[in-house]
Amino acid sequence: MAKERPPLEEMTLRQLRKVASSYSVSRYSRMRKSQLLAAIQEIERSTASPSQSFSLEAQETVEAAKFELGQEDRTGGTLADVDEGIGELPDGYGESRIVLMPRDPQWAYTYWDVPNDHKEELRRQGGQQLALRIYDVTDINLEYQSPHSIQEYPCDELAREWYLPIPVSDRDYVIDIGYRCADGRWLVLARSAPVHVPPVYPSDWIEDVFITVNFEEDLRGKSFYELVPPAKKAAAAGATGNAIYDQIFGLAESAEAQRVAGSLFGSMQHVPGSVTPEQAISSYVFPSGVGMWAVPTVSGLTMSGVGISGVGFSASAVPVRPRQFWLIADAELIVYGATEPDATVTIGGRPIKLNPDGTFRFQMSFQDGLIDYPIMAVAADGEQTRSIHMKFNRETPSRNTNTKEEAVLEWLG
Repeated sequence: MAKERPPLEEMTLRQLRKVASSYSVSRYSRMRKSQLLAAIQEIERSTASPSQSFSLEAQETVEAAKFELGQEDRTGGTLADVDEGIGELPDGYGESRIVLMPRDPQWAYTYWDVPNDHKEELRRQGGQQLALRIYDVTDINLEYQSPHSIQEYPCDELAREWYLPIPVSDRDYVIDIGYRCADGRWLVLARSAPVHVPPVYPSDWIEDVFITVNFEEDLRGKSFYELVPPAKKAAAAGATGNAIYDQIFGLAESAEAQRVAGSLFGSMQHVPGSVTPEQAISSYVFPSGVGMWAVPTVSGLTMSGVGISGVGFSASAVPVRPRQFWLIADAELIVYGATEPDATVTIGGRPIKLNPDGTFRFQMSFQDGLIDYPIMAVAADGEQTRSIHMKFNRETPSRNTNTKEEAVLEWLG
């Protein structure tokens, strides 16, 4: 670290001569101490003033550049001209549209853009209250099927976005914005695309997938990898993807099952030559021993007249055929009632909109677990209340269901 120079007045003659030499003072070796001091001070005064003024000017330039908006770009123009002539952003884009986005397993965010002329048109048709309706559309098509549940939330005419509570996680939902009429009609302004709300439990997506995409490749309109839900992947785990191989494997598996069954009942205990071929075959196919006297004939089986019914018989293995099978089943919870039309009704602390005649209906998906629903009605003046407390508990001891899309070929003998 450089040693700080002492003040000129405190320097010795030798030190002053050293400083004078660095400043190129002429004939400094012949000067006295007072003369050296005066000469050095004069030089420092003359050189310090321009340096300080230059430093101040440079600092002012830098500070001013922070707020300079008219820098020139490479095309010769100024950046300040970029926004010149651009109008204000419109309040809307003339198209009714609503979007639903899951925020987390319990809440979703929705935003919409509806022109005023579209709203006025539906108000002329009888629309009174602007509201949002969220539908549970898991495994159904809302175009021709009823939703599992419907939740309605009145909203303000000036609102453009809303946060909604999600009844049940890990389900598919669609949201409508529209008007509810006095006669119960629902006039739709816009409907969103279906979205899946994530589950509250840990995800079963545990497989990491990495793909390589060329940096220069055009990605528009291309799919490089299709994500398959783990449930569908597990359902298809037994399939090989080769139909011919599946058929051959199914035949071999069926024949092996019959061979094992026949060996259990003595079909493999026949001594060569002790029985006829027909008896051996019938005992093989019917390991219970029926084959010992039910010999196949042209008309079918001759056991107690079964062959008369026309049931054909072949000495070959029982034909194997593939078939898909599926089942979906679920439950819904519907709470309904009626009170005075001007009363306030809450279910689980959440207000419910009444119909003009005072009736109400609340429908939701009934999943496993306890659902606690206290229902309270408060008169318009707040002086009278009525309530009912209901609890619902569902338990599903076993489940072996799958959708039609998840069904896979099963080989039946």
